[in-house]
Amino acid sequence: MATEPCQWPVKPHRALTATVAITMVIPKSSLAVALLLSALWGGLLGWLNLTGDAPAIDRVEATLTDFRMLLRGERTPVAPVVIVAIDDATVEIAGRYPLPRSVLAELVEKAALQRPKAIAVDILLADEGDDAGDRALSEALSKAPTVVAAAAVFPSSVANAPLEGVFAGVPSAERLLRPHPKFLRSASIGVANMETDENGVPRDLPVLFRTSDTVAPALPVKAVALALETEPVIEAGLLQFGDRKIALDRGLRLPIAFYGPRGTIPTVSGAELLRSELDPSALADQVVVIGASVTGGGDVFPTPFDPVLPGVEVIATAIHHILEADGPRRDETTRYADLAVAIFLPMLLVSCLAWRRNALGFSAAGSILGLWAIANMLAFSNGIWFSAAVPIAAVLPTVLLFGAAQLWQGRSNAARFERQSMMLQRIQAPGYSRLLARNPSFLATPLHLEAAVVFVDLSGFTGLSEELGAIATREIIDKFYDLVDAEVTATGGAITSFMGDGVMILFGLPNATKDDALNALRCCFRISRRLDGWLSDQQNLKIGYKIGAHFGPVVASRLGRGATQQIATTGDTVNVASRLMDIAAENEASLAVSAELLNRVGHAVLEKGSLKGPYDVHVRGRTGALAVWLSSSSPGLEARHSSTGK
Repeated sequence: MATEPCQWPVKPHRALTATVAITMVIPKSSLAVALLLSALWGGLLGWLNLTGDAPAIDRVEATLTDFRMLLRGERTPVAPVVIVAIDDATVEIAGRYPLPRSVLAELVEKAALQRPKAIAVDILLADEGDDAGDRALSEALSKAPTVVAAAAVFPSSVANAPLEGVFAGVPSAERLLRPHPKFLRSASIGVANMETDENGVPRDLPVLFRTSDTVAPALPVKAVALALETEPVIEAGLLQFGDRKIALDRGLRLPIAFYGPRGTIPTVSGAELLRSELDPSALADQVVVIGASVTGGGDVFPTPFDPVLPGVEVIATAIHHILEADGPRRDETTRYADLAVAIFLPMLLVSCLAWRRNALGFSAAGSILGLWAIANMLAFSNGIWFSAAVPIAAVLPTVLLFGAAQLWQGRSNAARFERQSMMLQRIQAPGYSRLLARNPSFLATPLHLEAAVVFVDLSGFTGLSEELGAIATREIIDKFYDLVDAEVTATGGAITSFMGDGVMILFGLPNATKDDALNALRCCFRISRRLDGWLSDQQNLKIGYKIGAHFGPVVASRLGRGATQQIATTGDTVNVASRLMDIAAENEASLAVSAELLNRVGHAVLEKGSLKGPYDVHVRGRTGALAVWLSSSSPGLEARHSSTGK
């Protein structure tokens, strides 16, 4: 029969389970504290984002928004919005920039003749020009529903005032720079200001502006009102034109997402209109936005798609968002969703890392983070603007600190386990230790010999150790070891493996003697008596023991190379001896001895009635039956053997 390597062949995991398994579990209190702190941190960030008091997060969010916009890609506008650009060709015709009022009047009049739904003039007309030009422009403005730009003047760079109700967070201006009174009789006004981030990118557009004595709509809002012939209804977080409902962010702001670089929104040159080269129906039923794109003139803004996008295109984008309700939805609802994600995402990741501190735990955490990123991007691509910066800011410090704490705890546990391992190694195999101390080259060459092998194991100990705790468990193990070591020493054996609740003993190493089998049997009896007395005194220990002993050929050798060597005793004799403990337990006996060992001793010991048998049993891993003697009668075996004539 083939032999199996066996350093400790009976339940190889139980020894560590009995002594250090409890310390490998993350304390529940530590996990609870980590979850609470991550929830509080995420909740704080989510609340700051909800109230608009997180400028650092807003800066990160701006960068991540540009990235998501680029990933989403360019989109084709579909709303009836056309830009009439005052470009270089237009200025060349006019002869100068700003355009003379007469040229601007001709531009507006020719646009009005094509019957657009509305005209939005994104040009400040605050100064008075020549009488003829102003008169012509005023007449031109009256030929179509027209709104002319006004500008809000703020006392400082901070535009938000602590207002209440619907107007909370609405930009509060010191005054409005209105068009000249000559034009107010012919056109409405709309404020053309827009808000940008620290990089100058327009992120949203306030739909209302407030001064001490009036409230004025934004230029895109007024343009849409003229086009739809409907005045807007503005409530907290909502802009409504009839059935059209557009969600607004805090402070009644319209979030902006660009369609692409300049020219993405249909654009015609003012020169084409002045030369009458434009299709006569090109502007019909359109919202026409007239504004500057001339080189070196007018406002330009950096965007994800274009570093110099003309301001008129930003105004046109806002008009398109209102007409089609296709702008990104970023409102109180999405910000509350950001708050929830900021709380629960870090908690979920911490739970994954606490669940497994290995590749499985990191993979689970990474998968959850990846799924969140995909969901966030899909939502953004479909017009829902959830924050990316808030969850990331909530996750990174929490996970890094928890990971660092776990690493520190892991190293601390590793150091403690190393100390325990060294302690166990010192007491695991004193028989080998003494032999190696006398002869460092011991077993450098495998040694074949005939020996008696004895196994002793405490039964029911693993469950008990979980109840007693590590300290009480160690005390029991120490007592068990002292007891067994004393009897092994007294009978001339060598403990070759001692780990947790089990012992392997060898008689015949390094030199065999004629009394090895007898000494092994004497050792079994002595250990049995000592354990019976010890366990009877420990009424609170609901454990037992079992002993298996066999005699036969074994191989003692060193396994491994270099600094990772260990000594092992292998062979069928070792395997049978270990499995005889199971035979004893199955038959309610404490000791099972093979007939092979008794044959080496002689049967004088049986005259005292200490052992009964033989019984033919089947040992796992062996073919045929094995004759076994037990330390006490076993009704089950006796009944079976008497029925077969044994």
